[in-house]
Amino acid sequence: MISRFKKVLKVINPHFKKEQFLEEHNRLSPLNLQATISLLSRFRTEKALLFKDNSWPIDKLRRPFVLWLTSLTSKEKENIN
Repeated sequence: MISRFKKVLKVINPHFKKEQFLEEHNRLSPLNLQATISLLSRFRTEKALLFKDNSWPIDKLRRPFVLWLTSLTSKEKENIN
Protein backbone atom coordinates (compact mmCIF):
# COMPACT_ATOMS: atom_id res chain seq x y z
CA MET A 1 0.00 0.00 0.00
CA ILE A 2 1.36 3.39 -0.97
CA SER A 3 1.15 6.11 1.62
CA ARG A 4 -0.56 9.30 0.50
CA PHE A 5 1.44 11.53 2.73
CA LYS A 6 5.15 11.81 3.03
CA LYS A 7 6.34 12.03 6.55
CA VAL A 8 8.54 15.02 7.05
CA LEU A 9 11.30 14.25 9.44
CA LYS A 10 11.88 17.07 11.83
CA VAL A 11 15.50 17.32 12.77
CA ILE A 12 15.94 19.10 16.04
CA ASN A 13 19.42 20.02 17.07
CA PRO A 14 19.69 18.97 20.71
CA HIS A 15 22.45 21.49 21.26
CA PHE A 16 20.72 24.80 20.53
CA LYS A 17 22.38 27.87 21.93
CA LYS A 18 20.25 30.34 23.86
CA GLU A 19 20.00 32.67 20.84
CA GLN A 20 18.87 29.81 18.58
CA PHE A 21 16.25 28.75 21.13
CA LEU A 22 15.01 32.35 21.30
CA GLU A 23 14.75 32.61 17.53
CA GLU A 24 12.88 29.31 17.17
CA HIS A 25 10.57 29.98 20.12
CA ASN A 26 9.63 33.43 18.82
CA ARG A 27 9.04 32.04 15.34
CA LEU A 28 6.56 29.51 16.75
CA SER A 29 4.87 31.81 19.29
CA PRO A 30 2.16 34.47 19.13
CA LEU A 31 3.09 38.03 20.11
CA ASN A 32 1.95 37.68 23.71
CA LEU A 33 4.40 34.79 24.24
CA GLN A 34 7.46 36.34 22.58
CA ALA A 35 10.63 36.00 24.63
CA THR A 36 13.76 38.04 25.20
CA ILE A 37 17.28 37.05 26.21
CA SER A 38 16.68 38.47 29.70
CA LEU A 39 13.53 36.34 30.12
CA LEU A 40 15.47 33.25 29.06
CA SER A 41 18.25 34.07 31.51
CA ARG A 42 15.76 34.45 34.38
CA PHE A 43 14.05 31.20 33.36
CA ARG A 44 17.39 29.41 33.47
CA THR A 45 18.19 30.67 36.97
CA GLU A 46 14.74 29.79 38.31
CA LYS A 47 14.55 26.38 36.61
CA ALA A 48 18.19 25.31 36.87
CA LEU A 49 17.27 21.64 37.37
CA LEU A 50 16.03 21.46 33.76
CA PHE A 51 19.51 22.22 32.42
CA LYS A 52 22.33 19.70 32.26
CA ASP A 53 24.75 21.86 30.27
CA ASN A 54 24.74 25.01 28.15
CA SER A 55 22.42 23.60 25.50
CA TRP A 56 18.78 24.69 25.07
CA PRO A 57 16.92 21.72 23.53
CA ILE A 58 13.69 23.21 22.22
CA ASP A 59 11.79 19.94 22.46
CA LYS A 60 12.61 19.66 26.17
CA LEU A 61 12.49 23.29 27.32
CA ARG A 62 9.86 25.06 25.26
CA ARG A 63 6.81 23.75 27.09
CA PRO A 64 8.18 24.47 30.60
CA PHE A 65 9.28 27.90 29.35
CA VAL A 66 5.80 28.73 28.00
CA LEU A 67 4.18 27.58 31.26
CA TRP A 68 6.64 29.67 33.26
CA LEU A 69 6.16 32.66 30.96
CA THR A 70 2.36 32.55 31.22
CA SER A 71 2.60 32.44 35.01
CA LEU A 72 4.33 35.84 35.09
CA THR A 73 2.33 39.02 35.53
CA SER A 74 2.83 41.95 33.16
CA LYS A 75 4.68 43.83 35.87
CA GLU A 76 7.04 40.89 36.49
CA LYS A 77 7.80 40.69 32.76
CA GLU A 78 8.56 44.42 32.66
CA ASN A 79 10.86 44.13 35.69
CA ILE A 80 12.78 41.28 34.04
CA ASN A 81 13.18 43.17 30.76
